Amino acid sequence: MRPIRLLVPGNIHHSSGGNVYNARLVAGLQSHGCEVEVVAVEGSWPEAGAAERRRLGSLLGAWEPEAGPGRPVVIVDGLVAVGAPDELELADKAGRETWVLVHMPVPESSGTAALASEARALRAATGVICTSTWAAAKLAHRGLPKPGVALPGVTPAPQAEGSIPLHLIVVAALLPNKDQLLAVEALAKVQDLPWSASLVGSDLADPDYAQEVRGAIAAHGLEQRVRLTGELTGDPLEAEWARANLSLLVSRQEAFGMAVTESLAHGVPVLVREGTGAVEALSLASLVSADGGPRLPGAALPLPEGGRESPGRLAGVLRRWLEDPGTREAWHAAALDARPRLPDWNSTARQVLAMLGERD
Repeated sequence: MRPIRLLVPGNIHHSSGGNVYNARLVAGLQSHGCEVEVVAVEGSWPEAGAAERRRLGSLLGAWEPEAGPGRPVVIVDGLVAVGAPDELELADKAGRETWVLVHMPVPESSGTAALASEARALRAATGVICTSTWAAAKLAHRGLPKPGVALPGVTPAPQAEGSIPLHLIVVAALLPNKDQLLAVEALAKVQDLPWSASLVGSDLADPDYAQEVRGAIAAHGLEQRVRLTGELTGDPLEAEWARANLSLLVSRQEAFGMAVTESLAHGVPVLVREGTGAVEALSLASLVSADGGPRLPGAALPLPEGGRESPGRLAGVLRRWLEDPGTREAWHAAALDARPRLPDWNSTARQVLAMLGERD
């Protein structure tokens, strides 16, 4: 089995879904007997400077005329790859085997130059691996090479006990795309009901946005009900999951949303935004309901970005969940049913190895 070199962005320091996926994938590959070298590529990816791109070219083997025996297969994180199409093209001309691991396609709002850079990088790659079918469909719609899909796995977790009053949790770094402001605005509309909430995630990834969220909490008088925990790992994070009754992931864009399957692993239902990859995560292990549709452990809500009705729409669903025991019990039962059927990280690693043409 050939060695694998995984090139990851060195500029993402908070616990992002991409970072978690990369780390779990490495562990899964190693469990299959792979030798894996992980290299953090410094630079402000995807907009790195010339020196960082030259170093990336060296790691890709773009400057070497001949491939030596035992040369590793290179997998490069998409955030890095889309910022270095020249180096990917040179590596291709040099006969290097380079795969791009796409966690999130370049957003349409990034402009034509960024989309063109993505297209060049992915066309120069030996192959493309997406972490969700949503991401793969986005790339296919752009006419890019057909990618493979290796869905995230899930680490088994203890079942949450929940809390009284009911406790809601949002697990995501405080970033505009994650839209914690929407969650706060919706919670402000159900203040007449008993509940508590935690926003669990880094407040350092975007300090200005984190301050906006704090300001909104204070403006609505929610300081005693909505807690910002900062980034948590290990036992402190598990303690937050243990007391949760419902989680929210209302990101404006989401390729998959591993916080969704992490929630389901704890038996906690989830509310997500319709039209994002988080819907795939929510329905990944759902059973079929009596009407033939998926029996979702939660709900996918139409929440137009910037729409004035979105906070009220989210608040209406929260109010129904808070007031109606039948809704709570149905969502919780569906989450418990999904829990044992969630895929593990070894299956993710097997899918990647199959795409690379490797067998354990």
